[in-house]
Amino acid sequence: MLDSTDQRIIEELSRNGRVSMKELGQKIHMTGQATANRVQKLEDEGVIEHYTIQLNQAKAGYPVQAFIQIYTKQPDHRPFLSFVETQQTYILHNYKISGECCYMMECRFPSNEELDAFLVELNQYANYKLSIVIKKNP
Repeated sequence: MLDSTDQRIIEELSRNGRVSMKELGQKIHMTGQATANRVQKLEDEGVIEHYTIQLNQAKAGYPVQAFIQIYTKQPDHRPFLSFVETQQTYILHNYKISGECCYMMECRFPSNEELDAFLVELNQYANYKLSIVIKKNP
């Protein structure tokens, strides 16, 4: 169970994963060493799995963003999942979900033409419903 100090550490690291332990400690009123120990404990317990960056997809060359609901054609999803493994350049996240469809993918593409080629290939393994991102709100 996370206490209020752990929650404050996570909140601060979520804002800036590159903050020094000294600066983080100042923000939560602890020494840098005590803060580093708490962060290490959160990492060891698997609460903090890894650190990452937030990428501006359009500036990185992927202006087309889409959410794709997947409806597999067969009870055996392995062919679809094998296809997904080969498409990691485009697929940011692939979630197995409950409800109307089987999977929800968040994808990025450099152009509508590459999105179309991806969908043609995807259709060999599954049917889909496509939603294009118009604007990302802050």
